[in-house]
Amino acid sequence: MNYGAGNLYSISLALEKLGAKVKVTDSPAVVKSAGAVVLPGVGAFDEAITNLLRLNLLPAIKKSIEDGRPFLGICLGMQLLFYKSEEGKRNGLGIIKGRVRRFRGAEKIPHMGWNRVRCEKEIPLWKGLPHFCWMYFAHSFYPQPEEESIIAGITDYNTVFASMIWKDNIFGTQFHPEKSGKDGLLFLKNFVKLCRR
Repeated sequence: MNYGAGNLYSISLALEKLGAKVKVTDSPAVVKSAGAVVLPGVGAFDEAITNLLRLNLLPAIKKSIEDGRPFLGICLGMQLLFYKSEEGKRNGLGIIKGRVRRFRGAEKIPHMGWNRVRCEKEIPLWKGLPHFCWMYFAHSFYPQPEEESIIAGITDYNTVFASMIWKDNIFGTQFHPEKSGKDGLLFLKNFVKLCRR
């Protein structure tokens, strides 16, 4: 989905390489009719929400999720699912209960580069991957879900945070699978397979 805050080239290229039929769009009608939705994201929380509102994409995203179609939010794209973020003043989508917090006390912010993700529960997108995987991160904020049961993976960067979530048809990663080498590509391959069911 193109809403002015996504790293579209990398993720669309990776998904196409894995056999997905990708359509980059800012059209609510296309989002509503899509078999699955990927919401990537880089940049600021408030600006991203403003763009989604301006393009009238929020109802389309919510409708797609309510209809049970697979949804993958990456980095900021996952953070937007929550109620609020310490990065801004605007409300998020409120689809996932919880808030987005700012890193405090870490040696370097943003958290940039490779770090370990520990899988916390059996998740379809983690199939074939080891319990611990190295994934690529680039962020200064992290999600804090209210429901611990949706935390599918954790990472330690001065604090232990949810680096992967899963609830029903909603998947979210704080890491960038499209930049995470062969393990990240396997993660995305599993998402493509899920979308074909």
